[in-house]
Amino acid sequence: MGEISVDRRRLDHLLADSRSGYAVPYQEAFAGLADSYRGRPVEVIVPLLREAAERALLGFTAADLLDQARAISSGAPYELRVRVTGR
Repeated sequence: MGEISVDRRRLDHLLADSRSGYAVPYQEAFAGLADSYRGRPVEVIVPLLREAAERALLGFTAADLLDQARAISSGAPYELRVRVTGR
């Protein structure tokens, strides 16, 4: 399980929200990678996750991305604890 802090004004970068103008939230990018890359090597998945996180302006650590890639590769569920910051 990973953990990330996200400013409330950027929560739409992480989660799908139909009211948001943000194009591709990380949740959708992760789900797409999970569908397409199950069973693929972790080393192939990590750079794709890093790119998606950077596009979404989210600060996942290398360890978080590695955990996410392992979950995608194995098909295991991935839990992410999100701490919302800001007023």
